Amino acid sequence: MFKNYGFCPCCEQVTQFSASGEWLRDQYLCDLCKCLPRERALMYCVDRFMPGWRQAAIHESSPSPRGASLRLQRDGRNYVASQYFADVPSGSTHQGWRCEDLEALSFGDASVDLHVTQDVMEHVLDPHAVFREIGRTLRPGGMHIFTVPLVNRDKPTQVCAVRAPDRTVEHLVAPTFHGSPLSNEGSLVTHNWGFDIVEAIWDAAGMSTRIVILDLLEMGIRAELIEVLVSVKRA
Repeated sequence: MFKNYGFCPCCEQVTQFSASGEWLRDQYLCDLCKCLPRERALMYCVDRFMPGWRQAAIHESSPSPRGASLRLQRDGRNYVASQYFADVPSGSTHQGWRCEDLEALSFGDASVDLHVTQDVMEHVLDPHAVFREIGRTLRPGGMHIFTVPLVNRDKPTQVCAVRAPDRTVEHLVAPTFHGSPLSNEGSLVTHNWGFDIVEAIWDAAGMSTRIVILDLLEMGIRAELIEVLVSVKRA
């Protein structure tokens, strides 16, 4: 579709960005590291809003094998990555990964400077518990910097699935799935979020959240649904 030269915030190199189709969110790649626009947008925001992240205590849930995750892992002195495995206790190791249930994190109170999630919050069944746990474990002034597709934009968030009293999943609409590196079935979409996610975070954790909308062609940051959310725990 188009190509342009610029600087990639993920691999930190002058590169060419190439779009192979019209859906830029998944098809506008850095030629060198193959990262996506939302990953570049997230890394740009980490650099801007937490410039001291290299020395910070960082937790990333469900990291990507490329892009911002690789840079955070490479340069973050206290970076910890985790995946979620059902029926595996938080804090334990499974299949070479630290297991963390975002609804019940093993981290102590006020022990994390930065939580990072990339397209995770649309898959959790109890986002109130997740935001509460993120708020509990953040140090004062700490941040949750994350991407989530705000597909409902200025409409109310649509809840697509909930956890029933017997712990099974109850579908409120026809189930849809996004790709997952840990499951051939994919990850169930539980919420189609709107801008009211800001209010949901405040209600759950008392954290203020800004929605950052970026269009920086010189950094390959242009696509649909690539807003970055930055939640801050009050000092």
